[in-house]
Amino acid sequence: MVVWMTWLIWAGVLVILEMLTGTFYLLMIAAGFASAGVAAWLGAGSATQYVVAAVIGIFATYVLRRSKYGKASKSNAFGDPNVNMDIGQSISVDTWKTSDDEKSTARVMYRGAMWDVELAKGSTPKAGLFIIREVRGSCLIVSNERRNNV
Repeated sequence: MVVWMTWLIWAGVLVILEMLTGTFYLLMIAAGFASAGVAAWLGAGSATQYVVAAVIGIFATYVLRRSKYGKASKSNAFGDPNVNMDIGQSISVDTWKTSDDEKSTARVMYRGAMWDVELAKGSTPKAGLFIIREVRGSCLIVSNERRNNV
């Protein structure tokens, strides 16, 4: 088999493995292997092929890492409405209990179960409707202010 075909076959194997793992990093290494295959097809020596594979693979991986696709998500899942369907829903709180550390809590019936409710900072502990801002375990963090982002 011709050398350039071997490089392309290995690049194809890496693409298949990338599809199984769901990362883009193997795809970047596959791009390096494919580049080495092109270099081999153009008649470059084996040392040049290895250098091309390494340089292109490392460069593509670096570019991916610097892009938005290579960065880990730093979103807070507690308050993300895409993660929890309760974020943005309304609940009614009749009475609040304020502790010594100025923390306002309550117990309410929500979706057929009793939940602990904690008032978010900057909200007023008065009876009425509240919007769920976060869910932490069995505790709902609520606020009585309207926000446009939820």
